[in-house]
Amino acid sequence: MREASRRAARVLCVDPARRVLLLHWRDPFDERRLWEPPGGGVEPGESDFEAACRELWEETGIPAEAVEPGGVEVARDFPWKGVRFRGPERFFLARLAEQPSVRGGELTSEEEDTYLGHGWFGEDELATLDDHLEPPELAEVLGRLLGPASG
Repeated sequence: MREASRRAARVLCVDPARRVLLLHWRDPFDERRLWEPPGGGVEPGESDFEAACRELWEETGIPAEAVEPGGVEVARDFPWKGVRFRGPERFFLARLAEQPSVRGGELTSEEEDTYLGHGWFGEDELATLDDHLEPPELAEVLGRLLGPASG
């Protein structure tokens, strides 16, 4: 499998019940299905934060103002379309006052062909998803961004 390095940024959108938004995708190379937070590659001249905000809007229609600066860096190593992508991704947090409607109105034609939908999941549900979770340690990343649950 060919390998590529790519810097990327993602956003963990969290509703008041600490459910996280994940997008559901189908890899056209091997038909593998996976869940992952909105995000994608950082374009030339763009900061990680700018890329996260842009990707969130393009993939979900959620306004960029929801994204908090800072974030945490996560080492990624995953296959997509017959290529093994390796590289750091910065994960940002967006705390939402309510669960917004999600629309992929600005998806690329490639994304439209592979997008299967979305879902909101509690931390305890992440380990029980039927399809692969990317990154597999997403619950840990979420905990690093959110801190401990109160109450």
